[in-house]
Amino acid sequence: MTQRKVGILGLGAYLPEKVLTNFDLEKMVDTSDEWIRTRTGIRERRIAEKGTATSDLAAKAALEAIQSAGLKPTDLDLIILATISPDMLFPSTACLVQEKIGAKCPAFDISAACSGFPYALTIAEGLIRSGAFKNILAIGAEVISGFINWKDRSTCVLFGDGAGAAVLGEAKDGHGILATYLGSEGAQAKLLHIPAGGSRIPPSAASIDAGLHYVQMEGSEVFKAAVRTMSDAILEVAKRAGIKVTDIDCLIPHQANLRILNVVSERTEIPLDKIFINLDRYGNMSAASTIVALYEAAKEGRIKKNSIVVLVAFGSGLTWASCAIRW
Repeated sequence: MTQRKVGILGLGAYLPEKVLTNFDLEKMVDTSDEWIRTRTGIRERRIAEKGTATSDLAAKAALEAIQSAGLKPTDLDLIILATISPDMLFPSTACLVQEKIGAKCPAFDISAACSGFPYALTIAEGLIRSGAFKNILAIGAEVISGFINWKDRSTCVLFGDGAGAAVLGEAKDGHGILATYLGSEGAQAKLLHIPAGGSRIPPSAASIDAGLHYVQMEGSEVFKAAVRTMSDAILEVAKRAGIKVTDIDCLIPHQANLRILNVVSERTEIPLDKIFINLDRYGNMSAASTIVALYEAAKEGRIKKNSIVVLVAFGSGLTWASCAIRW
């Protein structure tokens, strides 16, 4: 029996309307537009309005993806939502999205930080190939602005809010996902984390006063890990897909830092003009970054029929992931 080939049937995205520029940040913290741009490549990011939750953004991206796929919410068999900024610890944000969009299927969250969407894509692909499910909605969504210390200039300039979604199903004629690759390295977990809020350090007045519910990062070490893991993940997924790196028509990387992408380009010999970059407008949206970039690359015509597309990401955990697709 021939295994099913799995592809992306529809894409959607949603970005909050509020734009926070580097010049706005100059008024909030000791930084400058020039400092942020030269070190990160970021000029602005989107920030959700107060009271907006991750499920709100995710639901809007999901509805566009479902419509793009020519389906109805009730046609979905499963929802997988990748996030590190859930509406609450439980129930899952995926269940809240299911209710918001009117779906009737199982739903669950995964937590792989910035690698979240490629992780969700890999899980969905395996479940569809197995025959267990037909149409799966994979979402990457974050309202991470609520977990940022806006007095910490080393982190507050980096992150933004947003959501993207993809409907996956059976693909034909050789199109679809060619290979995936996942990795993790728990020994490096403290390089990028939010220390409190879980069972190790439950919420308390003391943990709040100590700022332990905000993102903490060892920037230089994260930089080195990002370059290493993303470069290796690109080479590995190309090998698994039976393609050469030179066959890649469009690389969709996690949008964290332009300097990281420049080094990855050098190490893999993928020219920058083949790398889709939108971090200047959105910053690091964690699990939403790669799916929003994929959505925009497709909308802008950077990806065409038969294009070889590679998604690659790294994140807290440490985690990393890559996925090769024939469009």
